[in-house]
Amino acid sequence: MTTTINDIQPDALPPQAFDKTAQVVVAEVSDEATPEVSEAERAPEKPLVIVAHASVGSGHRSAANAIAQALKLQQEELITGKVTTITGDVEADELLAQAEIEVIDILDFGRIVFDGNKTASLFTGATRPIYDLTWRYTLTGRILWSGGTIWSRLMYAPFTEYVSKRKPVAIICTHITAANAAVSARMLTGQRFPIVAVPTDYETEGLWPQLSCDLFCVANEFMAETLRPRKIPEDRILITGIPTREDFRREFDREQTRNAYGLPQDKRVVLALAGAYLPRPYVHFRAALDKTLPYLHLFDSSLHFVFVAGEDKEYARHLKTQCSELGLTNVTILNYVEDMAALMASSDLVICKSGGLTVTECLCAKAPMVLLGKAYGQEKANVNMLTGTGAALHVTTARELLDTLRHYAYNPEMGHAMLINGAYLRKPNAARDIAAVSMELAAHPKEATDPIFRKHFLKFYWGRKPAHVR
Repeated sequence: MTTTINDIQPDALPPQAFDKTAQVVVAEVSDEATPEVSEAERAPEKPLVIVAHASVGSGHRSAANAIAQALKLQQEELITGKVTTITGDVEADELLAQAEIEVIDILDFGRIVFDGNKTASLFTGATRPIYDLTWRYTLTGRILWSGGTIWSRLMYAPFTEYVSKRKPVAIICTHITAANAAVSARMLTGQRFPIVAVPTDYETEGLWPQLSCDLFCVANEFMAETLRPRKIPEDRILITGIPTREDFRREFDREQTRNAYGLPQDKRVVLALAGAYLPRPYVHFRAALDKTLPYLHLFDSSLHFVFVAGEDKEYARHLKTQCSELGLTNVTILNYVEDMAALMASSDLVICKSGGLTVTECLCAKAPMVLLGKAYGQEKANVNMLTGTGAALHVTTARELLDTLRHYAYNPEMGHAMLINGAYLRKPNAARDIAAVSMELAAHPKEATDPIFRKHFLKFYWGRKPAHVR
């Protein structure tokens, strides 16, 4: 006889019997191997913390994994006695010590499962102005979205069912779709778990469920100034920074890292991040890099270039062929890099796109940046923030990139200036801070009569004049 997941005791099965993504037991167990166990004898379920993202590019997933990692590390520190408290709140610490942490992709729960990367790429061509218009503000910038049950009724009912069954103590969201699905599920199930919104760029778009989230964890004061005209209470805004993995809190041995990758110690290393998750934007990015290849020999005495192709082996082969034909000796080609934090920290300059997580990792690794390519939507906000503070340079063409590299080769001080300015935005403890405050909210849920729990199908509201306008 085949048993269901509710009939199996997890401790009786090897770890291989669990699928890590879906958390579903896959095993055939005979009647003799499964003794009857009463409900009273079953181990109580652990309090569940869900960290939800959407697989649109890599940034939202990376941020979710960083928060989950921080939760697990803090949990381990409490259990082993390495620290006596994480939050300063006894109940929050106890809840964290017992919690189960689960990372989910909200798109997996859709009635129709679609490819988030391909969908996002649709907004980089002729439709880009529409995306740019709706990304930062909803409609005129004064009519704002507050949330509603419509998300579950139209698309994410399976997620609502999952929430109804698992009863999480908190949901932390790194994407608007996840946040809206969480708000919808909470309204329909009548639960009181907090919803923590974590935008992963340097501006907050108007389609977040503004008044239905318990807390917005944002990168800096600029973003907070965007939220205040949307009538979000001050106690629901916390400046934490954008979450990155634990590695980006560490210091690395620069010489050792360079030796590991066969990089020279006597040259400045320029790291080009060309791994592709959103195909269409990277076509232009890679095309610009390709156009610079014939000129890189001009920097042979001062700069060494490292191109990271990610998991795209075909592109890596293309780069190696081009470099070989051009006789370039100051270029290294790498595939997927596991210890990216160490590689960034050992570099003197990084050429990258303006994605929120990528630029935040560079900031935490103390790596000056040249942002390459035209920016739109959230990436335009990132460019404006980084160049406005002097933490990065922005170029749109291969010609501009070469001119910037030439200037950097003769004036390395410009990299030091970007590092100093980048300190204004650098917050390597963001993931841990978000994890801790989420547990505090989970330990002390709001009263059932709080207006945040009011149920509505959809809700727009009129905000004040936006603090930052285009």
